[in-house]
Amino acid sequence: MTLSTEQAGEFAQVFKSLVDAISSAVLDKRQVVRLALTSLFSGGHLLLEDAPGTGKTALARALSAVIDGSHSRIQFTPDLLPSDITGVNIYDQSNGRWVFRAGPIFASIVLADEINRASPKTQSALLEVMEEGQVTVDGVSRPAPTPFMVIATQNPVEQAGTYPLPEAQLDRFLMKASVGYPSRTAMVEVLAGSAAPDRSRLLRPVVVGDDIDHWSRVVADNFADTAVLDYVAALAEATREDESALLGVSTRGAIGMVRCARVWAAAQGRTFVLPDDIKALAVPVWGHRIVVDPDAAFSGATAQGIITRALTGVSAPALGS
Repeated sequence: MTLSTEQAGEFAQVFKSLVDAISSAVLDKRQVVRLALTSLFSGGHLLLEDAPGTGKTALARALSAVIDGSHSRIQFTPDLLPSDITGVNIYDQSNGRWVFRAGPIFASIVLADEINRASPKTQSALLEVMEEGQVTVDGVSRPAPTPFMVIATQNPVEQAGTYPLPEAQLDRFLMKASVGYPSRTAMVEVLAGSAAPDRSRLLRPVVVGDDIDHWSRVVADNFADTAVLDYVAALAEATREDESALLGVSTRGAIGMVRCARVWAAAQGRTFVLPDDIKALAVPVWGHRIVVDPDAAFSGATAQGIITRALTGVSAPALGS
């Protein structure tokens, strides 16, 4: 069933109330908050990469606080084991049975803090649950709760003792965003309240987990014209054919773009996707999926530059003409 005008308007109000609540704790970052919520309603996961102290963890905490559901935080370290994330079977001597102790991954919102500090083996423990929504321990599969979202953070500055995420795992994240430093005005407001720096503790739930699940299903039916879908396919093809790209946007990346665009359009009260939605989401959804050729990177080429050339070279469809 196609998204109705009334449903789009109601969803836009829910979306705005969530943005307002989170923005009261994470000041001057409404655009990043909108991206995080779009990822949530699209059923995807978010990677936050920025310098230390810019508010990556605060954003994840605030998002958890406004949803009346379970949430957990995993501090990734080099000695963290996969079982520390997924859980483990423990033998209960009192009744002579094996009992499963669920790990912190069994929560609606999971904050994976400094994910690039864990070993590749531990990082890969997230792959199944991020893609399949289930965890397998000792041959037994257990479903993750719904809704389910992983918000991972990493620090691009300190590379010593870290393990960069491989392309296969980066592709599992629907979006990658950067929080950035606040404006001067916002910084003054932060400093004025520095006695209680964690503003997310003051937040109260705005929606319950079932509401997220409901609206995710509803906005997934937002209309995307064939011309818009062809535009997405042409852009993905252009990134793969760019001479500076070693690896362009995959089919999974193109599908993720359409999912995000449907939510992004509905959040603005629209019952249809525009090419401008694709342009607005191109860098957050596709930037981390593109691998730049090493020789081209040495000359200054970037993934964002490849996306910009694709947007410039591919003509956007004129809908309704």
